[in-house]
Amino acid sequence: MLALAALVAACTPRTPGAGSKSADSASAAAGQTGAALVPEDRDAKVALGLMYKSAEELYSALKTKAHGGAPLSLDDMPDWTGFWQRVGPPLFDPEQKRGELTTAKLKPDALADLKHRQELSAQGIEYDPLSNCSPPGFPRWLAIPFLREFIVTPGQTYLFSETMNNLRRVYTDGRAHPPVADAFPTPYGDSIGFWTGHTLVIHTSQVSAGIFHRNDPKYSEQLDAVEIWNKADPDTVVVDVWVYDPETLLEPWYVRQTYKHVSNPDGSLRIGYWYCGENPNNKVIQTDQGTSQFSDFTFTSPGEKKK
Repeated sequence: MLALAALVAACTPRTPGAGSKSADSASAAAGQTGAALVPEDRDAKVALGLMYKSAEELYSALKTKAHGGAPLSLDDMPDWTGFWQRVGPPLFDPEQKRGELTTAKLKPDALADLKHRQELSAQGIEYDPLSNCSPPGFPRWLAIPFLREFIVTPGQTYLFSETMNNLRRVYTDGRAHPPVADAFPTPYGDSIGFWTGHTLVIHTSQVSAGIFHRNDPKYSEQLDAVEIWNKADPDTVVVDVWVYDPETLLEPWYVRQTYKHVSNPDGSLRIGYWYCGENPNNKVIQTDQGTSQFSDFTFTSPGEKKK
């Protein structure tokens, strides 16, 4: 009870202008690492997610605590330049243990579906939407491998991944999500955010249904999520993530993603344009058994007789 009370107090906004100037400075400094917004302990972060019915509510509470956030100044910009790569196993939760089904608390139908797909996967029967060049989508974007690039501007932040030429655009200019009448699901949804110090808080909604990762649960179009991005040290960017989905999850799924800086001293690295459909031999279909299969796979040139 004491821990929960302390957590509630930590998420209760103080009156703007209250406290001394030195206290405000300390709070701003804490905002550089996100400590001013959320507790450091993982269990406390899980408990924080349980306090809200949706990611939208959590995002609103964090924004209130940050007094609405503050626009970035060109004189004080976070340095997220360079290339980055996600650290962890090919699962949405990097802390999931070997042999563990999932760390998500799933509803019965979603749990049964995951168990069934993992049983088929163990038999070599598996189909990944990436096989036919479909985008990974959000929130799977957070856990896919390969190079990434984070471009920060005062009004928008661009989150690139080399995988399938993914781009997430986060609006930090104060705009809201599109109105319900104009909203429709897309693979990466709609992302808005605010800055507090050098901490970026993002809310994403309006996503298309998909999977969190191979051998991970599915999610529905009702998913929305909050991310808190921080540069923990010159070589590390960390992201606290709370995912809500009333259709598949019994409770919010909290995970922490980590991205490490990739050395590029001579500037030779590039994020290449990845179009997996450029080779007609790469057409992949899903069989009736649920496996991936190359369609009419051949190495012959057009018009050349097959042997």
